[in-house]
Amino acid sequence: MVRPKTEEEIELLRINGDLVSRTLAEVGKVVAPGVTTLELNRVAETFIRDNGAIPSFKGFEGFPTALCISVNDVVVHGFPSDYVLQEGDIVSVDCGTLYKGYNGDSAYTFPVGEVDAATRKLLDATKASLYKGIEQAVDGHRVGDIGHAVQSYVEPLGFSVVRELEGHGLGKKMHEDPGVPNYGKPGRGAKLCSGMVICIEPMICAGTRGVYVARNGWAIHTADHKNAAHYELTVVVRKGHAEQLSTFDYIEKDGTINF
Repeated sequence: MVRPKTEEEIELLRINGDLVSRTLAEVGKVVAPGVTTLELNRVAETFIRDNGAIPSFKGFEGFPTALCISVNDVVVHGFPSDYVLQEGDIVSVDCGTLYKGYNGDSAYTFPVGEVDAATRKLLDATKASLYKGIEQAVDGHRVGDIGHAVQSYVEPLGFSVVRELEGHGLGKKMHEDPGVPNYGKPGRGAKLCSGMVICIEPMICAGTRGVYVARNGWAIHTADHKNAAHYELTVVVRKGHAEQLSTFDYIEKDGTINF
């Protein structure tokens, strides 16, 4: 059984959640055509360390950088590189921190300049499905309720859910139980109870749901090379509601990206 976090632990996770949220906002300020993804990584690592924390992704199971940066058909786990962002790209930025022994984890998919209507629809639907999932993260529900909420929102819009990857618990370890799939049936899977801290992170494809792992052993691409989007927030399960520990409020203003 998953042990709920104490309020003292939740406060440390909240601090980390705020830091990853502010880090993503700093990255968002420099997302633009002509910028390399390595520059985004530099901005994030500097900001995290300047705030007294450690970029927890760097060195995790050999991962080389502070951020996972995944462009267009890369779903997750892309390496920052000298790739120069182009007008119309989308870039998923996944950020982790370690502060006072606890982790933070959040992700946001940024449009680069102007994107076409189909791409905007994918981004909007993926983010909306995240909040649908969060609504189900309440005491007494099960992870299948979260997955079903995500799946039943995006599939009628013509999108597909990656099955090989999922959300997770968060605490002293970056990945803890329970796993939180983005598909499923209501009333199935691990039971949620007050004090559990989980990361909900829909990974949604514009085309079919098939994926493959790149030769570097990390980057996950869509099999049909169509775009994928990824948004992630950390929440505490509570009675009757979920409490967010990370937020997109630093990035967004009045429903639009603020950079």
